[in-house]
Amino acid sequence: MRQHDSAESTDVPPTPRILPLVLLLFVGSGCAALIYEIVWFQLLQLIIGSSAVSLGVLLGTFMGGMCLGSLLFPRLVSRRVSPLGAYALIEMGIGIIGLAILFGMPTIDRTYADFAGTGMRGVLVRGLVCAICLLPPTMLMGATLPAIARWVEATPRGVSWLGLFYGGNIAGAVFGCLLAGFFLLLRYDMVVATFVAVSVNAAVAFLAFLLERLTAGSAGGVGRPTSIAEHAQDDEDVDSGGTGRMSPDPAPRVWPVYVAIALSGATALAAEVIWTRLLSLVLGATVYTFSIILAVFLVCLGIGSCVGSALARSSRRPGLLLGACQALLAATIAWAAVVLALSLPYWPINTLLTRNPWHLFQLDLLRSAYAIFPAACLWGASFPLALAAAARRGQDTGRLVGGMYAANTLGAIAGALGASLLLIPWLGTQNAQRVLVGLSGVAAFLVLSPYLRAMARVIEPGKMLGFLVRRVAIELLGITLVAVPIGFLIWGVPALPWKLVALGRSLPRLDDGLWEELYVGEGMSASVAVTMYGGTMRNFHVSGKVEASSDPQDMRLQRMLGHIPALLHPKPRSVLIVGCGAGVTAGTFVVHPEIERIVICEIEPLVPREIAPRFAPENHDVVNDPRVEIVHDDARHYVLTTPDTFDIITSDPIHPWVKGSATLYTKEYFEACKRRLNPGGFVTQWVPLYESNLEVVGTEFATFFDAFPEGTIWSNNINGLGFDIVLLGQAEKLQIDADAIQDRLGVPEQVPAVKSLYEVDFNTVVGLLSTYAGRASDLRLWLEHVEINRDQNLRLQYLAGMQLNTNQGKFILDVILSHRRYPEDIFIGSGLYAKAVRLALERSISAFPTNGQDPAQFP
Repeated sequence: MRQHDSAESTDVPPTPRILPLVLLLFVGSGCAALIYEIVWFQLLQLIIGSSAVSLGVLLGTFMGGMCLGSLLFPRLVSRRVSPLGAYALIEMGIGIIGLAILFGMPTIDRTYADFAGTGMRGVLVRGLVCAICLLPPTMLMGATLPAIARWVEATPRGVSWLGLFYGGNIAGAVFGCLLAGFFLLLRYDMVVATFVAVSVNAAVAFLAFLLERLTAGSAGGVGRPTSIAEHAQDDEDVDSGGTGRMSPDPAPRVWPVYVAIALSGATALAAEVIWTRLLSLVLGATVYTFSIILAVFLVCLGIGSCVGSALARSSRRPGLLLGACQALLAATIAWAAVVLALSLPYWPINTLLTRNPWHLFQLDLLRSAYAIFPAACLWGASFPLALAAAARRGQDTGRLVGGMYAANTLGAIAGALGASLLLIPWLGTQNAQRVLVGLSGVAAFLVLSPYLRAMARVIEPGKMLGFLVRRVAIELLGITLVAVPIGFLIWGVPALPWKLVALGRSLPRLDDGLWEELYVGEGMSASVAVTMYGGTMRNFHVSGKVEASSDPQDMRLQRMLGHIPALLHPKPRSVLIVGCGAGVTAGTFVVHPEIERIVICEIEPLVPREIAPRFAPENHDVVNDPRVEIVHDDARHYVLTTPDTFDIITSDPIHPWVKGSATLYTKEYFEACKRRLNPGGFVTQWVPLYESNLEVVGTEFATFFDAFPEGTIWSNNINGLGFDIVLLGQAEKLQIDADAIQDRLGVPEQVPAVKSLYEVDFNTVVGLLSTYAGRASDLRLWLEHVEINRDQNLRLQYLAGMQLNTNQGKFILDVILSHRRYPEDIFIGSGLYAKAVRLALERSISAFPTNGQDPAQFP
C-alpha cells in the first residue's frame, strides 16, 4: 500500500473528478452492509432466539462493533497510510468474514446448542456467539468512515464533505435493504444474498484501489482552502478587539457537541424502535412493512445528511445550526407521536379493496414518510453539522470522525436497548416518546449554551457586577426558552389508542362501535389487548390482530390442538405448548388427568400474566394449575436447547405473515420438535387458511410433511367454511381405534374432558375424528413441486406477507378435501364408533368428485 511522504502535504488531488467515484464507494459499502445486517440477524436469531434479550444482545453487539471500529482505526492505523488503500482492504476484509460467517454458521449452531443455558449463563453464551460472529466484520464497517475521513481537511469546510459521503452510504443502505427484502430473500435465499454482498465488497475494494493509484502521492482531499480569504474565514475563531462581534465558534470546548450527537443517536434509534412498533400496527407486521419503514427512515437520514453537509460548508456557525436541529427535533418527535396516534390509524383505507400488495406498498411508503420524514431529516443533518462544529485545523480527521461516530453509535445502542427493554415495557410508548422529546431539548440547550454565554461577553470591561447579572439572566432566559416549549410538547404527546393495538390495520374497517376495552399492555416483544365484542365475545389481540377468542370457531380450533393428540396418545404424561395465547389450548390438557407436566413457552411475559387469567373460564385457569411450568423464551430457541423430551408438542404460533413467525414453520424446526418427542409422541401444528392462498398453504404442508411423512390433516370446518387446519405429525405409523378412545372418555375421572369437547360441538369421539381431512400421501402430486420453508430462506414469511389481504379459506379447504381418501390403515376397529366415523367420512369424501386433481390446475 502506498504511503504519503507527509501527513500535511500541500498537493491537491483532482477531487472534482474523483469525488463522484469516492461517493460511489460509500454507496456500495452501505448496500453490502445492509444486506449483511439482514442476513446475519436472521441467521443468528435462528440460533440464539428472537426474545427481547436475544435481540438486545444481537443489536448491541452489531452496533458496538461499529463503535469500536470507529474508535480504534485512527489510533491503530498511521495517518501516513493511504485512506483509499485502507478503505479497499477494509472492504475486502468484510467480504471474507461475510463468507466465513455463512459457512461457519452450522458449526456455531451445533456448538451453541451444547452450551446454551438459562439466566445469566444463557445471556453470556448468546453474547459470546454474537461477539464471535459480528465483532470482526462490524469493527471493519465502523472503520470505513474514519478511514476515508483522512482524505479531507480538518476544517468545518473540509469535514462537511463527510456528510455527503455519509448520505451516499445511507443511499446504498436503502438500496440494500429493499434489494434484500423485496428480491434476494423472496426469490432466492441467504446464501445468494451473502454472495451478492460479497460481490459488492469486491467491486468497492477494486474501485478504491484504482482511485488510490489515481491519487498516488497526494495527502490532501476535498475541502482544502485554496485562497487566503478562505483560510482567513476558517481561522476566524476568536472575537477581535472586543468589538462585540461573535466568532464563528464561541466555544473552545467541544464536549457539548459530542454529548449532543450521542443524545441525537439515542433519540434516533429509540424513536425508530417505537415508531416501527406503532407503524407495524398501522400497516401490518409483515417483513415488507419492516423493510419499508427502515428504507424510509434511511432515505430521510440521507436527505438530511446531504442538506446538513451543504449547510456546514456554507455556515460560519455550524454549532448554532446543530443546536437548532436538536430543538426542532423535539417538535418533530412530538409531531410523529401525534400523527401515529391520532391521524394515520384513522385514514379511511380499506385494505381489502385490492389483493395486489404493491398497491398497498405505495400507501405504506407514503404513510411512513408522513410520520418519519421531519425528524429523520434532522437526525441526518445533525452528524455533518456536529463534525463541522467540532473540527479544528490540523487535527487528525480520522480521530475526529471516529470519535464523533463512536459517540453517535454509543447513544444509538443506549437508545435502541433502552427503548425496547426499559422505556416501552415500563412507561409505554406515550411516555417513552415524551422522554425523547425531553432528551432532544437537553441536547439543544447544551449546544446553544455557549452562544448564550457569548452574548453575555458583549459588555464594557470592568463592569463585573453587570456581567454576572447579565450572565445569570441570559442563562435563565436560555433555560426558559428551551424548557417552556419542550414542556408544552411533552404534555401534548397523545396516548396510544387501544383500538389501534386491538384492530391494527383493520381499524378503519372494523371499528363499528361494538368493541369494548378490557386490557391493553405494551411488552418487550409486542403490544397486547383483550376486548369484548358485542357484549359477549372476548378477544385476545397481538400487534393489531386477533390471535384467540371465545368465538365458537376459535374455541373449536384451540381445543382440537389439544384434544386430538391427547386422545390419540395411549398415555400422555408431558406436554409442551408453543405460545400461550389465551391459554385455551394449554388448558385443554388440564382436563386430562394422566398428564403430569405442562410446559408453556411464551416469548412475551405479559401474555401468561395478564391475558390468560382473563380467559380462565375457557382455559380452566391453566396458569394456576400446579402441573404448569411457564418458560419465557422464544419457542424455537427453547426446543433447540432444552434437554427435555415430551409426549406431545403443540404449536399455535402467530400467523406466518407476521415477521419472524416463519421460523416456527421451517423444516429444521419441525425436525427439532421430532427429536424432542418421546416414543409414540405427537406434534400438532396450526395452519390458518384465511389471509392466505394455495401457494402459502402448500409451502406449510410440504414443509411439515417433509419432516413427518406419516402426517395427517384435521379441519376446523365449521359450516363447511375453511378457517384453520391442524396438522398432526408422529414418527410412527398412526392407528386410531374410535371405540377405545370413546371408552377412555367414558371413565368418570375424565368427565371434564367430555365437557370440554361438548362445549365445542364434539358430542362424541365421532365428531372429533370426522374432522380428518387427509394425509401427506393424498397430496403427493401437489406437494412434490412445492418449495420447502427452510432456515436458509425463510421463504414462507415472504410469500405469506404478500397474501394478508387474501381470503381463500373455503377454496383451499375444498382443494385439500378433494384429494382425501378413506384411510383403511389408519382407522381401525369394528365397533359402533369406528363404524360411525367411517360412515361420516365416506359421506364427506363423496361430496368431492374432483378427487385426485392437481391443485395447480384449479382456477
